Amino acid sequence: MDSKIKAIGTRPRVALVLQGGGALGAYQAGVYQALHEHSLTPDWVVGTSIGAINAAIIAGNERENRLDRLKTFWDEVAHSDLLDMRKVPDHARRLNTIFTTVDTVTRGVPGMYALRWFNPFFAGWPVEAEAASFYDTSPLEETLNRLVDLRALNSSSGIRLTVSAIKVTCGRLEHFDTAHQPVSIKHVMASGALPPGFPPVRIDGDLYWDGGLYSNTPLEAVLADEPRVDTICFMVDLWSADGPEPNTLEQVYTRQKDVLYASRSRRHIDAYLRGHRLRRLVRALRAKVPDDMLSEDELRELEKVGTDTTMHIVRLAYAGRDWQMASKDLNFSKGSIEWRWEQGYQDAMRAIDHAAWRAEAPEGAGVLVHEIGPDGREERLSG
Repeated sequence: MDSKIKAIGTRPRVALVLQGGGALGAYQAGVYQALHEHSLTPDWVVGTSIGAINAAIIAGNERENRLDRLKTFWDEVAHSDLLDMRKVPDHARRLNTIFTTVDTVTRGVPGMYALRWFNPFFAGWPVEAEAASFYDTSPLEETLNRLVDLRALNSSSGIRLTVSAIKVTCGRLEHFDTAHQPVSIKHVMASGALPPGFPPVRIDGDLYWDGGLYSNTPLEAVLADEPRVDTICFMVDLWSADGPEPNTLEQVYTRQKDVLYASRSRRHIDAYLRGHRLRRLVRALRAKVPDDMLSEDELRELEKVGTDTTMHIVRLAYAGRDWQMASKDLNFSKGSIEWRWEQGYQDAMRAIDHAAWRAEAPEGAGVLVHEIGPDGREERLSG
C-alpha cells in the first residue's frame, strides 16, 4: 500500500458506509464478506436503517463471529420461496417475488416486524406515540439482542459504530457514535424506525425516526470527522439516482423511491473539498506569518487545521433492477436475498482486486472517488 498513506499505524483507516434499503441490505452483507476475507475489516462502520442493523452486527461481534451472525440474521428474515429461484425462468421468479412481497406486507418479516392486528392507528385514531405504526418491531429487538454483543459493540478496541436517527419533535439528525457514547440496541432500532410502517423509538425521553428521512447515505459523518486522517471508505449504495424514464404506475413509484433514497454524496464531497482547499490555503498563509505576530489562541487554532489528508471513496452500487418493482425493498424472498448477497460479494471482490487506493494520489487531492464497472475498468472522480 502507498507508504504516503498513514492513519492507523502504517495503514489508512478503513470505513464502511451503509445506506438504508430494507431487503436490499443483503447486498451490503456480501460486500462485508469480501472485505472480511481480505483482511480489510473496517475500523469504522456507519449505517442508517438496514445499514445500521448490518453495521451493529458487524461492530457488535468479535471477528470470528461477525460473518456467521450476519448470515444468521439474513437467513432468519428470508421468506421461503414457492419455487427454486435458480431453476425457473425470469417470469416465474417475478411471480414468486410478488407472492413473497405480498406476504411481507400482510404478515411482516420473521425476526424483524409483525402486523399490528385490529390496530386503531389504521383508522386514524390516536394511540400511544411508541405504537403509532402499522407494524410492531419488537421481534427485531429480540433478534438484535441475540445477535449483537453490546460489550464488543462498545469496546474501545473494537470497530467504531455510528448510526443516525431523526429526532421526531424537531427534525434534527442525530449521530449515535461509540467513539463518544455507549450505543444500545435502542439506538440501532431508532435508526431503522421508518414511519408510518415502524414505530418511533424513545431514547432519554425523546422520540426518534429513521435517519434515512434526512439523509439515506451517512457519508457526511465520515467526511466531517475530526481529526482528519487518511481513509479508504467503502460506500455501498442501494438506490440509483439514474434510471430510465418511467411510463407505468409501477415504474413511476420505483423511480420516485430511487430518487428519494439515492445517495446525495456528491453534495457532501463538494462541501468537503471546499473545506480541504481552505485548509490548504490557511496552512500556506500560516507559513508566511512569523510566530511572534500571532497570539497563543491564534496559534492553537491554526494548529487544529492539521495536515493534508486523502480520502479514497470506493463506491459499490447495487445494480439489480428488480423488474422495476417499487416494493423491491420489501422483497425478502430467500432467492433474492441470496442473489443480492452474491452480487455484493462479487462487486466488492472486483474492487479489491483493482485496489484503486494503492495508486499515488495527485498532489493536494482531498477526495478520490473510485467506481469499478462490471468490465473491471475504473471511473475516477477526484478533487
